[in-house]
Amino acid sequence: MMPEAISREFDVVVIGGGAVGENVADRVVQGGLTAVLVEAELVGGECSYWACMPSKALLRPGTALHGAQTAPGAKEAVTRTLDAAAVLKRRDALTSNWQDDGQVKWVEDTGIELIRGHAWLTAPRSVDVAGLNGDSYRLQARHAVVLATGSAPNSPPVKGLEDVQVWGTREATSAKEVPPRLAVLGGGVAGTEMAQAYARLGSAVTLVARSGLLRSFPAEAADLVAAGLRADGVEIRLNTHVESIGGNDDGTLSLHLGDGSRVTAEKVLVATGRHPALEGLGLESVGFEPDEEGHLTLTTDNSGLVEGVPGGESWLYAVGDAAGKNLFTHQGKYGARATGDAIAARAKGELEGPASDWSRFAQTANEHAVPSVVFTDPELAAVGRTLQAAHRDGYNASSVELPIQVAGSSLHSESYEGWAQLVVDEDRKVLLGATFAGPDVAELLHAATIAVVGEVPLDRLWHAVPSYPTISEVWLRLLEKYGL
Repeated sequence: MMPEAISREFDVVVIGGGAVGENVADRVVQGGLTAVLVEAELVGGECSYWACMPSKALLRPGTALHGAQTAPGAKEAVTRTLDAAAVLKRRDALTSNWQDDGQVKWVEDTGIELIRGHAWLTAPRSVDVAGLNGDSYRLQARHAVVLATGSAPNSPPVKGLEDVQVWGTREATSAKEVPPRLAVLGGGVAGTEMAQAYARLGSAVTLVARSGLLRSFPAEAADLVAAGLRADGVEIRLNTHVESIGGNDDGTLSLHLGDGSRVTAEKVLVATGRHPALEGLGLESVGFEPDEEGHLTLTTDNSGLVEGVPGGESWLYAVGDAAGKNLFTHQGKYGARATGDAIAARAKGELEGPASDWSRFAQTANEHAVPSVVFTDPELAAVGRTLQAAHRDGYNASSVELPIQVAGSSLHSESYEGWAQLVVDEDRKVLLGATFAGPDVAELLHAATIAVVGEVPLDRLWHAVPSYPTISEVWLRLLEKYGL
């Protein structure tokens, strides 16, 4: 016999206790409302335990070692390869050994209530929870329900895939051993990062991609990353696909490719993208239906409010990956802060109708200035629009690009190779986007983000003098090439 549900009422119910859900709940509590987080796994979410933090922990030692090996004086002192066991131990520490005690304490200290369990909508503003402790809950939201459920990995249509045990990104970032051979399916950010991390840890890595590598970035930048992977011994198979996968008697797996070749490895990582995790949330109970392929998608306004809710009610929000716009933790947290503030303001009658662009209630940067970094070696960092995207969006845009060859890059290493591009709105003479590729270029990105968000005029940007000798001097070279 099922236990009777425990009825509770809060101003805001947040489904999903990852970084995005935590930020929403924090902002509504700061705004004077009550909030409950419902989470079925570890509080802190994917980024803390299986994505951003562990993946970068696996990458950083190899980048640091390679940096020393390219600097005369340091390279003569470096004679060893990576200590894989030490790298994995540090990764474990940075994930708190997959324990969320610290995150739970933060939630409690912030004044947010936590319920561990699986949640789903049953009616407008109503959420049922199957608690992990065996209790059942019936939660009522006075003002808002927020979906902060993150994303789930895509599964490619590969014959035999369901019959064998493969890695997803979770398994790759939490592995306890380094496989002798690793096959990676996918040429996006996760695929390229994990391919390089494991190559530097000692795996023989083969990366297979249906098309190009890192296709959302300019080809010149992606080519530098490809060269970096090949220098680490990664075999890259582009413009082909995996037709089937099967197990062998010795415990290995074999991939049969569309070009007729075969790849054999002890482990296979499937990193072919992600989609909003909206299944099982009861959205059908409030009027949303899956598409012909069985997928649920939501459209949100710039405050995170879900559009098209039957009856026109304004109570359902989606943030972060669940909203399906920009699948980056930093953008999800940014959007969550805006959404939390908007919910609190609407509850107090301080915000009516749509939020104004660039206000504290609007996620305007999600449309104009999304920064992203690929933490390979060399790094790839970009913000805003590429030239192709700018033209597609109707801008009268031009671009200026050049290799990164300044005093700072020469000091960085004798073999420094980099590339930079600025995309300019010719009508307003402001930046629409920027891309940098090369060792340690991630630290150039925030200056570009500020320039794009602030719409700094180029003739004013010219007065932002880069310190000498730094890699940032490439800003001066780009503006000079533009004609300033």
